Amino acid sequence: MARPYYPFLLALLLGAANMAQAQAQAPQPGQVLAAGTVPDEATKAAVLARLRELYGAERVVDQIAIGQVAMPANWNSYVQKLISPDLKQISRGQLKIDGTTVSLRGEVANEGLRQKIAGDVASNLNPTYTVNNGLRVSSNEQGILDSALANRTVEFESGKATLTPAGRAILDEMIAAMQKVKGRKVEIIGHTDNVGLRATNQGLSQARAEAVKAYMASHGINGDLLTASGQGSDRPVASNETSEGRARNRRIEFRIAQ
Repeated sequence: MARPYYPFLLALLLGAANMAQAQAQAPQPGQVLAAGTVPDEATKAAVLARLRELYGAERVVDQIAIGQVAMPANWNSYVQKLISPDLKQISRGQLKIDGTTVSLRGEVANEGLRQKIAGDVASNLNPTYTVNNGLRVSSNEQGILDSALANRTVEFESGKATLTPAGRAILDEMIAAMQKVKGRKVEIIGHTDNVGLRATNQGLSQARAEAVKAYMASHGINGDLLTASGQGSDRPVASNETSEGRARNRRIEFRIAQ
């Protein structure tokens, strides 16, 4: 049986007396829970608006209280930066912001993503903040797929959605891994570097994900359990300033659907 999926708990803790209260909260499956204490309605409204923009208003549960708590300088702007699309790549997660201490917990698909998310969080803060990276790599079915891919890149012909022989060889290994997680739905996600137009990259990443899905479906994997999507250049895992970084960003991800 699949585990319930808890997208995120955001705990905003500006007063030590409120910490136990926020930690005691637990989101229900499918919910994004915002709990803790902030000093005024404007801060609360800004946090909720950002969460609703990211996850959808129907999924956000408001348990934020208003109280007499002190805020660090520019705290509001930092919180807005921390509530980023990266959070959607964390399952069963928690972002806890306690004054100038930021703690991340939850599961991510691979070690590269674990390091990237924590690094992005740190880069959005000034040096007075402390970041505790409690993210962990999933060790269940997702780990089987990650181990099979082993941080390799599924190769395509340049600028096309045509698999190279090396790319097909990797997919043959991924097909064997998928047989071990038989019955689970798998998302195939295409990514590109940032060279060229954003719309072009989006289309190419989608076409490449569709090509991978078609290859796997033609080699014994139930196509009804596969979905294909393209993220274009929106979710890099490395700097696009170097050729090595761009090569890492041109990738296919395989993610167990939650």
